[in-house]
Amino acid sequence: MDPFPPGCPLIRRHHFEPADNRRLAHLCGPLDAHLRSIESALGVTLSRREASFRIEGPRSAVERALALLDALYAKAREPIGERALQLALVNAVATPTDATAAAAPLADDGDVVLHTRHADLGGRTPNQMQYLRQMLAHDITFGIGPAGTGKTFLAVACAVDALERHGVQRIVLTRPAVEAGERLGFLPGDLAQKVDPYLRPLYDALYDLMGFERVTKAFEKGLIEIAPLAFMRGRTLNHAFVILDEAQNTTREQMKMFLTRVGFGSRCVVNGDVSQIDLPEGMASGLIDAQQVLAGVPGIAFTRFTAADVVRHPLVARIVQAYDRARGAIDPDRVRGHGGAR
Repeated sequence: MDPFPPGCPLIRRHHFEPADNRRLAHLCGPLDAHLRSIESALGVTLSRREASFRIEGPRSAVERALALLDALYAKAREPIGERALQLALVNAVATPTDATAAAAPLADDGDVVLHTRHADLGGRTPNQMQYLRQMLAHDITFGIGPAGTGKTFLAVACAVDALERHGVQRIVLTRPAVEAGERLGFLPGDLAQKVDPYLRPLYDALYDLMGFERVTKAFEKGLIEIAPLAFMRGRTLNHAFVILDEAQNTTREQMKMFLTRVGFGSRCVVNGDVSQIDLPEGMASGLIDAQQVLAGVPGIAFTRFTAADVVRHPLVARIVQAYDRARGAIDPDRVRGHGGAR
């Protein structure tokens, strides 16, 4: 009989041998900041004296923390950056508590690895890995969920991978030019300068995945195109990887128009967060409507992300969860798109 049931508080002590002060410093972070982040993310209490650690908390959380410390220590030849730490925390939260599985190398936890500037880029949570598999296997994939779950970044990474492997001839990125509850007035400049503020997250993902110079050359050669959704009407996009970002701000008509642009040899990814709709009051979201209309259509896949998939700061996941709880006390029609999709 197990003397420590799953919900029972547990104290474990762990000593790194042989001790390496440089690795320990990188593991703990400045003023033990990394240890505080682990405490917050996993719900444990961590204390340290030289190379000895004391971990206290629920058994499953203690096992995750112990495996995470071992994995981070193995990688601590160099300082552990904030982004690497947050991805490691997300992986630790999502990984089963089996000690062998939790101690797996952090770069190998996804079953799909993409060919980008980041050699080990893959899914970090079960939903992210499912999302990658669906983008590779379906002509149209929807990614729906809260901010910070990697919807846009992974879609752009998959597009870059397809372009690098010559699976498509170009990448087309688009999103509706809808302001987030503000009126910015008329923006100066030509068309590119006017739409740039709306499309900046897509540029950022491209620069991160390909590098500034390669992205600039790809634009010059017509291998990458970024355009507002309004300019998609009348086009047929063959042999392209097409991404519609911020799709919760499309109307029903815009969503139908966009999806019918897909041509031969193309892949299409539609991303959005139905809890952040910026359409005028009373206008239904095309993304919510598409979930209902296209459910069960062959060749179309849906991945629904939750707060557990957030790969930003752990506080972002807690913010998402708080808003999810609060929405239970609000009129669901208002939450689902200022009148909902009927």
